[in-house]
Amino acid sequence: MTKTEIKSEIQKVLENVPENVLKDILDLLKDLQNQPGENLKLTHSLRQILSEDKELLEKLAK
Repeated sequence: MTKTEIKSEIQKVLENVPENVLKDILDLLKDLQNQPGENLKLTHSLRQILSEDKELLEKLAK
């Protein structure tokens, strides 16, 4: 996907996000914007691990 396509998709998704969540998303994006590139790679890797192991983590939480 191109940068323009990604932005367009993000905009479509944001249209359906509840208003109270939009502020949290904005804060998260601003935090990410201020992070050095190395931290962003770490954040991406952690997110990927958590999403891949979501079911396992949910079972462990019970």
